[in-house]
This record gives sequence, C-alpha cells and structure tokens, in this order.
Amino acid sequence: MEVKALAFDVFGTVVDWHTAVAAEVVEASARNGLALEAGAGEAFAKEWRRRYVPSMERVRSGGLEELPAAERDRLNLAWHRLRPWPDAVEGLTRLRRGHVLCTLSNGNVALLVDLARFGGLPFDCILSAELCQAYKPDPRTYQLVPSLLRLRPEEVMMVAAHPSDLRAAAAEGLRTAYVPRPQEWGGDGADEPATEDRFDVVASDFVDLAARLEG
Repeated sequence: MEVKALAFDVFGTVVDWHTAVAAEVVEASARNGLALEAGAGEAFAKEWRRRYVPSMERVRSGGLEELPAAERDRLNLAWHRLRPWPDAVEGLTRLRRGHVLCTLSNGNVALLVDLARFGGLPFDCILSAELCQAYKPDPRTYQLVPSLLRLRPEEVMMVAAHPSDLRAAAAEGLRTAYVPRPQEWGGDGADEPATEDRFDVVASDFVDLAARLEG
C-alpha cells in the first residue's frame, strides 16, 4: 500500500467541536448575566452542529436571543477557535514525515486556515469542498485531492472518524483510515454507529495511525 498523501476530515476527526462550542456558549451567557440550566451549553452545541449543513442560518438567528449582537457574532466565530484532540498535533507531526498532509472538509478555506493556525496543525495544504463547489459526499470532493496533488487515487488515504465519509472516499478509489472519536458528541452516543465496513487502517488515534503507517 503506497500512500503518499493523507486527507483529513476536520470537524470531529481533527478538532473537538463539542467541548469548545459548549464552553463558549456558557462563557458568553455568564458575561451577559444569563443563567443557563445544567447541560444547556452542551445541548446548544449539539443542535448547532446538527444544523451546520446545509445552513447555519436558523441557529444564527435563533437561540440565546437575549445576547447582544456583538456577543452573537463572537459566538458564531467559535467554530474558528476549536481545539485539536490531544493526539492531533503529535500524530500529524509524525505523519507529515512521510506523507503530504491536507484537509478535506466541507468547511470553507478561510475557516480551515483559522483552525489550522489556532490549533498549530501542521498541514501542508488546506483543501476544501468549497474549491469544487460541492459538499462531501459528492464524488468531486474526493477526486479533488489526487487531482490537485497529481497522485493516483490509491496513493491518497482519507482519514475520518465518520464511516459514511470513508465509504464515499473508497468509492472514488481512495484508501481509508478510520479513527473513531467516541467523545465527538460528548460521549452520549450521538455519533455514527459502529459498522461492518472494512477500512484499510483502523487506528485508535493519530499517534497510533502514524505508528501503523510507519510499520
């Protein structure tokens, strides 16, 4: 298996959106003297993520209406300040020694650049579904990586915590690496269920993935 490039799903796979967004909801409420019920921040974060695609407009205009406009704008940018999973930077740094690393996300380029800079994520390039005017799992999004990096599809490995993402990548000839993130939705079982899919690599985290590919 000659893999030259790794393409990473970002939200949930590389960064922990649930913890960060929930914390910012609680902090914004506290700054403005609003009392939240226990768990309200977590619940808001999950509902926001569920509505992220195809549009966040209903979340932007609803929920926490009592916050000032400036606070709502700041909270909306919470998605630009998501922290990586604890293994992400170390694992990516090791993986980069032998592979080209890129993102492949439905997030736009500006958002992904902000996340990479905020989290110190050592990607070689930022690729987004925005570049082909489509969203995963559209086949064009997965074809983007080998096309731009001038590689054969089988020389590219898609890395994701979401089986559906990997199935779509495999259909376009990409290799697949499954890295489950049980805490993506706060550990309440809202993430994608385990499947019977067979992926090229299954790793517990990015450090484990690096070790498997090095071996």
